[in-house]
Amino acid sequence: MATIVGSVMTSHVPAIGRAIAKHLEADPYWKPFFDGYPPVRAWLDRVKPDVAVVFYQDHGLNFFLDKMPTFAVGAAAEYRNADEGWGIPTVEPVRGDPGLSWHIIESLVADEFDITSCQEMKVDHALTLPMALLWPGGGDWPVRVVPITMNHVQHPLPSPRRSYALGASVGRAIGSWDENARVVVLGTGGLSHQLDGKRAGFINKPFDLMCMEALVDEPEKLARYSALDLVREAGAQGTELMAWIAARAALTGRVSKVHANYHVPISNTATGLLALQNDGPALARAA
Repeated sequence: MATIVGSVMTSHVPAIGRAIAKHLEADPYWKPFFDGYPPVRAWLDRVKPDVAVVFYQDHGLNFFLDKMPTFAVGAAAEYRNADEGWGIPTVEPVRGDPGLSWHIIESLVADEFDITSCQEMKVDHALTLPMALLWPGGGDWPVRVVPITMNHVQHPLPSPRRSYALGASVGRAIGSWDENARVVVLGTGGLSHQLDGKRAGFINKPFDLMCMEALVDEPEKLARYSALDLVREAGAQGTELMAWIAARAALTGRVSKVHANYHVPISNTATGLLALQNDGPALARAA
């Protein structure tokens, strides 16, 4: 059976892509951010995942305000990257895993989630930048990908509780997949930030740090917030925290923290990184 090795939650600010393209990792402005990733890369090199299931928000590449599914799952053999207007260099197509994708889709429908299934899908910076941070080198990443987009744009948004249930359902689906594969679950976005309106530039460091701590041992605490609570506490775009909640909920049993990093500001955004190892029974059996 498939094994969930752990989860990585990380920010996906578009400016990161420009910094990578210009080789600014050692620049004083960027260094505290990029210095957070080597310990997580070392951990990934040890656990060697075959597949990454990625919870993220599509930024208008596939869905816009006229058509906005609450949850959509990619089921393609490959996913092409395109420029959404940020001027970030595009990357080579990302390899998919249609077998796991359809297994997750069928499992989610059985759990009464209404899913949009995408047999063709483009992926934006919310997926490609985390991949570049975790596996640097310009593409040809060592994992296949199952992309799962969540609506963090058009109200009404899914609630944190529903996002937690989505992640838990995906975790059960992965655990029941009859393939000898090791899976890492990514949640990308956030943390607190607001890009427009009177609160543009809003960052709530105490709330961010509380969330990062709760995700380790008591993620259900975050599921008790409403979507509007997240807007109030983390800013209009801080609702991307729900991707972190979903990724955490996919883990089974006990978890241990591999590494965490928090840095502000990057492009008026609070950036975070949290890696958790899945120490539940599934990982023990695989070992």
